[in-house]
Amino acid sequence: MTVGTRSGAVRIGPIVAMTIVQNKKATHDYFIEERFEAGLVLEGWEVKAIRAGRAQLKEGYVIVRSGELFLIGAHISPLLEASAHVKADPVRTRKLLLHASEIDKLIGKVERAGFTLVPLNLHFKGGRIKLEIGLARGKKQYDKRAAEEDRDWDRERSRVLKEYRKS
Repeated sequence: MTVGTRSGAVRIGPIVAMTIVQNKKATHDYFIEERFEAGLVLEGWEVKAIRAGRAQLKEGYVIVRSGELFLIGAHISPLLEASAHVKADPVRTRKLLLHASEIDKLIGKVERAGFTLVPLNLHFKGGRIKLEIGLARGKKQYDKRAAEEDRDWDRERSRVLKEYRKS
């Protein structure tokens, strides 16, 4: 069960996962059908930069290549204190780690059903950095407008109820 808290932490059963960065554009552009948690193959300087909050998922996407999943386009800015002998590439392709059955399921949905894989958030879980990816279907322009109207109505309704309770 996933529940958000005020501190930005996400509770997944008894384990609390601290959110590092979220891809808010993904929920605006796509209907998220299913969510999966994947590990990332990272270099040492990338882990330090992510811990410092220097990651961005907005332009990232996930592709399937020869039966494996890869994160492309996610930007991790290197720290200034990074070692001089390491050549840091901020947008390099990073491999994702999932169980084989999950990868097979995702490949089937992406190739047959017209879904796409989108990175949703980067978080800590048990001392490790995990990426939540979503199996998504694209929204049309009218879907985006309808979602925005619903969000505005919810905000207005809560404001009116709050004023009503005060009086």
